[in-house]
Amino acid sequence: MELFNIKEIYEDFQYPKSFVKAVELNLVDFEFWYIMTNDQVFTRINGLTKRYPNRKLVPFARRDDSDDIACFEVGKELKVQIIHDFASEGYEQRGEYDDFWSWMKAAVDELIEKGGNDY
Repeated sequence: MELFNIKEIYEDFQYPKSFVKAVELNLVDFEFWYIMTNDQVFTRINGLTKRYPNRKLVPFARRDDSDDIACFEVGKELKVQIIHDFASEGYEQRGEYDDFWSWMKAAVDELIEKGGNDY
């Protein structure tokens, strides 16, 4: 999987190394959450800049079962913002993680919890 070239939109933003490493290892699908493709990121970032013009969000993952997306935010590079996309401006924030690994751990924990048991 190739990362979206975010420098075309936010030239000062750099993806966290943890995110880059996870993508390099192809850790991209956690059943409920998945890392978006370049086309999906491009579509979302265009919409986000219109819906939430006061924020510089960099979407990277989305949920299959809702409009929630995980984003980095310019100026808060290490933190992961959980955004309920298409919500009214000011009501989009659903949560925040300290960093990518914290978000990924929560995504994997949810997969384990809701994935059922093996027997």
